[in-house]
Amino acid sequence: MHSPRTRIVGLAAALTVATSLGAACGAAPTAGSGDAGGAASAAKTATSAADLGGLDKLVEAAKKEGQLNVIALPPNWANYGEIISAFSTKYGIKVNSENPDGSSQDEINAVKTRKGQDRAPDVLDLGTAFALSGAAEGLFAPYKVQSWDKIPEGQKDASGTWYNDYGGYVSIGCDAKKVENCPQTFADLLKPEYKGKVALNGNPTKAGAAFAGVYAASLANGGNFDDIQPGIDFFKKLKDTGNFNPVESTPATVQSGETPISIDWDYLNAGYTDEFVSKGVDWKVAVPSDGKYAQFYAQAINKDAPHPAAARLWEEFLYSPEGQNLWLKGYARAVLLPAMQTDGTADAALVAKLPAVEGTPEFPTDAQVTKAKEVLATGWGAAVSG
Repeated sequence: MHSPRTRIVGLAAALTVATSLGAACGAAPTAGSGDAGGAASAAKTATSAADLGGLDKLVEAAKKEGQLNVIALPPNWANYGEIISAFSTKYGIKVNSENPDGSSQDEINAVKTRKGQDRAPDVLDLGTAFALSGAAEGLFAPYKVQSWDKIPEGQKDASGTWYNDYGGYVSIGCDAKKVENCPQTFADLLKPEYKGKVALNGNPTKAGAAFAGVYAASLANGGNFDDIQPGIDFFKKLKDTGNFNPVESTPATVQSGETPISIDWDYLNAGYTDEFVSKGVDWKVAVPSDGKYAQFYAQAINKDAPHPAAARLWEEFLYSPEGQNLWLKGYARAVLLPAMQTDGTADAALVAKLPAVEGTPEFPTDAQVTKAKEVLATGWGAAVSG
């Protein structure tokens, strides 16, 4: 089952603007043909596949390692279960998936505390705030995938220490079999008919989805990217009216009816629609018109990855059309989608199934996200406790 995936995330550029950018292609000296240890040493400092002599050489080195350690990847979060299986099957590499319900902070902690250990995570999938802080601490290895130039500006670190992967919009999910009139906006959520029904996917001081929910609520209530306080005030009002449900929404709570209304990423809510159609849950999804907010997660490679070649091959797979379309299959808006729509590699049927969004969203800067995180850390508990 999917968890709150407790990760604070930042924002980048627009999700659906079609832009065509040139593909990266460069050449580099071919890596030596030494033993697996030599290949691993070369992979640890490789900043591109070209540094190892090309993608085929990277595949060869990764297969020699034979394993990849991932962390905090719930199998039904953005279709990660199928992504992991596809990578493992394609390359014959065993994927060790640890703590799928973990947080970005758990990932960072594992990198620090397991340095030099075989069970340290090789790769990370982080909220942007954690990607930024981890890069500042020197925890990540710079690496640019072959499709680097197709990743829009603003969605990657110039040196390659992190790069956005997939994202989505804040949405309101609702079980139409338990709620007569499903809410369409944040304003709707204050109606008396939703008493005890409105839940978040996690604690916004730790959870990316919940953080985004509060930010979106702020935009819907006179706030802006410099001021998340109206969002905190909104949830205090939601609590005071009795509508706020403190239970963290998960597939289990949705299926049981414990959280009949859930503020969550559109790709997770949309996934519930498929997952529970045969289980008596009529799950409807709406992107609120009064609070459109979108975010991306980011990839990074552990500087001290125990399987450095497999780590780099994993990133190449994720940023290939195959990997990007697998995220689309999970209703997540892949970062390369604009370029893929231009070059024809995006699966049109999967794109058509993405939840509808009207208008063009705006995005906060990293500094604004950091400030909002600080305000939440001091104000959230008092607003909803008791």
